[in-house]
Amino acid sequence: MKAAADVDQITQHLILAYASDMYLMSSGMRPHGLSWFTGEVNGASLDHALWFHAPVHFENWHLYSMDSPWSGQGRNFNRGSIYSEDGTLVASVAQEGLMRKARRKP
Repeated sequence: MKAAADVDQITQHLILAYASDMYLMSSGMRPHGLSWFTGEVNGASLDHALWFHAPVHFENWHLYSMDSPWSGQGRNFNRGSIYSEDGTLVASVAQEGLMRKARRKP
């Protein structure tokens, strides 16, 4: 297996695309007291957009800043900014999600 530093830039972008979807919808669930960890919510991504601004180097740390400017009526809009260790914005993310309270099993 190759080390992250030895992986080509296309593969680094693919990994970032996968990682950018993890927990992004959680930003829109927090105002409603919901979390993936409680098992009280079902959700689905309705759309997910990602813009690359700079090369990605996964052998280094990155900061993923997420927020949800709107959440209600069973949907949420989420944004993310991914920064490299030196503070360079390497990618921006936007996602609309569907969230529903999970049905309790009898």
